[in-house]
Amino acid sequence: MARKIRARAAEEQALDLTPMLDVTFILLIFFIVTAQFIKLPGVEIERVQAENSEMVSPLGIVIAINENSEIWVDKQQIDISELEFTIREMREDNPKGKLVLQVHNESEAEMLDLAMQAITSADPESAVNVSTELD
Repeated sequence: MARKIRARAAEEQALDLTPMLDVTFILLIFFIVTAQFIKLPGVEIERVQAENSEMVSPLGIVIAINENSEIWVDKQQIDISELEFTIREMREDNPKGKLVLQVHNESEAEMLDLAMQAITSADPESAVNVSTELD
């Protein structure tokens, strides 16, 4: 009789972990859905070496100008006239993200100047980080 009581008590003390697993998966799905992803330009860039450089973590908007002076944002080539609008759209998605400009060392300086003008026009208060090293 005593053994039956102990066996029943042991069965009643077992915890059901199903609700805890449900909550864990719900939280996991929530964080995956609400995470902000980094948008990479989609083209490989050979960067110019800078004398006064600081490492910046790529959080947010990455714009690349390749050796043919083509502008790439989010793995799509865009025209310089579309850059300002694209930056404004991306700022709505990620207002606190840093803006990183990757420039190939053989690209035209005029394209860099036009890109900087478009960036300043689209987001005048934002600091632009010109990337010179591969991460």
